[in-house]
Amino acid sequence: MSSEIIPLLQFGIYIIIGIIFLLVLLYLYLMKPKSAPKEKEHNQEINDSTSQEKRVDQNYGRFTGNLTQESIFDFMEFDEIVDNMIVRKNGTQYVMILQCNGVNYDLMSEQEKISVEEGFVQFLNTLRFPIQLYVQSRTLNLRDIIEDYKARVDNLTIEIDKIDAKIAQAKINGNKALKEKLEFEKRRKVNILEYGISITDYVEKLSSNKNVLQQRTYVVVSYYSAEIGGGLDKYSKEEIYNMCFSELYTRCQNIASALATSQISSSILDSEELAELLYIAYNRDEAEFLQLAKALDAQYDSLYSSGKDILIKKQEKLDQEINIAAIDMATDSILKADRQKQIEELELTISKEEKIKQKANELLDTYENQLDPRVYQLAKKEIANSGSEKPVEKTEAPKLEAAPGTTVVRKKVVKRRKLEN
Repeated sequence: MSSEIIPLLQFGIYIIIGIIFLLVLLYLYLMKPKSAPKEKEHNQEINDSTSQEKRVDQNYGRFTGNLTQESIFDFMEFDEIVDNMIVRKNGTQYVMILQCNGVNYDLMSEQEKISVEEGFVQFLNTLRFPIQLYVQSRTLNLRDIIEDYKARVDNLTIEIDKIDAKIAQAKINGNKALKEKLEFEKRRKVNILEYGISITDYVEKLSSNKNVLQQRTYVVVSYYSAEIGGGLDKYSKEEIYNMCFSELYTRCQNIASALATSQISSSILDSEELAELLYIAYNRDEAEFLQLAKALDAQYDSLYSSGKDILIKKQEKLDQEINIAAIDMATDSILKADRQKQIEELELTISKEEKIKQKANELLDTYENQLDPRVYQLAKKEIANSGSEKPVEKTEAPKLEAAPGTTVVRKKVVKRRKLEN
């Protein structure tokens, strides 16, 4: 009996071991698909975070969205520049800026230093409104000075050429004193020219050095429309603007007068200077290469901000053509009228001469019976030839033969006297 049970137990053990082995395999099979997606998701998260970091590094310091006009105005924190003022906060704040020219305090005597300090203390004591001091460092721009130097050098070159021509003329004329005087003047001009060229080259090299900086000090004066008082509803926008401008201008004049006691001169910045100040403040690096003054000289904004409409341009061109045609017509009419006037005057002169001839012929006809026929014919001929451009041929008076009694001459004299009377 026991011998039969032992194989059965062994067989049962084998079955249990097989079931356990199958269960282990089933467990491993079931656990493997679950761990793989987790690892895949983990790897995906790592890749996403890495790509996001790369995108952040690539877009660092750049605008990732649409750059709109409103966002730019919000960034600049001012509305507009008008009438030497910066308008801020939708027209509620107005700013005017004074540029101050400093004094060399270190080179002053002790008495002068004390005077400057006392003047500055007096300036601070007279302030009745808040101000701001702003210092801006700029790269030294000597473009205008260099252009002025080059223009003067060109003018000196032209003057020297003129002096050379005068010297050559003096040599031809043999004027030794004038020649020596002109040569001395030429030497003086040449020395000035060489000095000017060297100064121009030095300033150009100096301007190319980016380390040359200059500091400018500004006094910022603000005024709020709310300071007017009495309620703003009863004032129009134009009246509020005028009152703010007047108050700011008065404050700036008071500051300038107070600073003058410290030997500091100041001036109010105009609209273009205010634009340059803000341009450099917002563009520290680009301002060295893209200068606002050059942009204004090049009229970069003439095509889209101040450019005229095409219809207006056509109308102006048409008006210009009309004006030119009108001038030509007026000139032609004047010339024709002048020619017509000359013709009329000539006709009047001819008519006058004809009338004179007609009147003379009438007089001759009146005294025809009292004149000698030959004299009458010659007088008629003389009247007909008078006033003509062709010279009248002189005819010799006919020789009269003395007839018995010699009364011919006497008869002509009597007839002539009667005609004169």
